[in-house]
Amino acid sequence: MKTTFITGTSSGLGRGLAEYLSREDWRVYGCSRRSCDLPDVRDRICDLTDYDNLPAALEALLGDVAALDLVVLNAGILGEIRDLTETPLDDLKQVMEVNLWANKAVMDWLHDWGRPIDQVLMISSGAAVLGNKGWGGYALSKAALNMLARLYAHEFPQTHIAAVAPGIIDTAMMDHLCEEADAETFPALKRLREARGTEAMPGPLAAAERLISILPRLKDWPSGSFVDIREILDPEAHARLYGAAGN
Repeated sequence: MKTTFITGTSSGLGRGLAEYLSREDWRVYGCSRRSCDLPDVRDRICDLTDYDNLPAALEALLGDVAALDLVVLNAGILGEIRDLTETPLDDLKQVMEVNLWANKAVMDWLHDWGRPIDQVLMISSGAAVLGNKGWGGYALSKAALNMLARLYAHEFPQTHIAAVAPGIIDTAMMDHLCEEADAETFPALKRLREARGTEAMPGPLAAAERLISILPRLKDWPSGSFVDIREILDPEAHARLYGAAGN
């Protein structure tokens, strides 16, 4: 039986991954700030930014696990869509705390844990590369996460690490992005609104299945790489998206 550890299992992609892998007979360990409601997930309520208590929480969850086939560092926050000049530094720090430094803390614990890990996915985003107006803290944090993956690849030589953009997913985050945020001021939101309700924006469970389906192919890239799954599953869409960003 394969074994995985996933952060952010209470909702969104994290919950979708936990549900899908449980159905596929994986042993699933998870942590989140709110309890995961899936009965087959060995879940622990945990604040990843509580660095004093994080090691004990991870030890209680994973202390008896001999090895991990997959780690998915999924927990993250969006922050407010707004001009960077209008974004308080404290808001940026909060996004970086959750999206970057919490993942460093988990990776450091896993390094000390010292047991075999086959693959680590750090959930990134096209926002890390596209640099669209309004995505300040989120884009900055995901760009830094991409470099975190590259740097840790040197320190986990037996583990394949990838920063992965999973594509757009219909989660609670999209309720705000598609219904409340200002698409006239921040044009990238228009693409999300056009995609909602189509195959281009699957729900969390379908997105999880799509992500797991490409796990073996991620190893075609050097450990530490950033990979947008659209490059694998829909190269034409990937070329349009990233080509437009370069114009």
